[in-house]
Amino acid sequence: MTIIGIAGGTGSGKTTVVKKIAEALPDHCATVVPLDSYYNDTSHMTDEERRAINFDHPDAFDWRLLNEHISMLKQGKAVEQPTYSYIISNRLPETIHVEPKPVIIIEGIMALINKKLRDMMDLKIFVDTDDDVRLIRNIRRDVVERGRTVEMVLDRYEKVLKPMHQQFIEPTKQYADLIIPFGGDNKTGIHILKTYIEGIVTHSLKK
Repeated sequence: MTIIGIAGGTGSGKTTVVKKIAEALPDHCATVVPLDSYYNDTSHMTDEERRAINFDHPDAFDWRLLNEHISMLKQGKAVEQPTYSYIISNRLPETIHVEPKPVIIIEGIMALINKKLRDMMDLKIFVDTDDDVRLIRNIRRDVVERGRTVEMVLDRYEKVLKPMHQQFIEPTKQYADLIIPFGGDNKTGIHILKTYIEGIVTHSLKK
């Protein structure tokens, strides 16, 4: 089994990179574990407390559960991945059944920040995209998908996203084996990455 971690700021193009990798591999060969599914359970909180959560801080994630699930997948055991709703800022009752596969991709803004998680990875990638481009993508996504106004997105970017990115996300570049500038637009970088991963998987499947 090959475990790949893909980190980068919000709006950097991580999802596109993950999609390109998955497309390059044989059918049903890879499974994606989104870091966003592992936000802490906030059932014990009030609505006001939930709204105050800083989703761009490491403390917002349930690292214990994520590490446990990746460890189980690595051992060939299936897991029940939690699902999270940004609308209610809490986990949903439903879970997603995840079977172990030859390639496990952990994708999220802070996928490389937790040492225990990093130590289980065979390949660590950081998707690096210009701040202005990421902001534009955030505006488009949050206005359309999360019902926020442009003013709300800009205010959150200035007060939360930018400082959290500089403090916690950007420094994780030092742990990356490979940095892909411009995210999904970097066709050459993605091609090299896909070729490398295809080689690893092909070698692994022949064993």
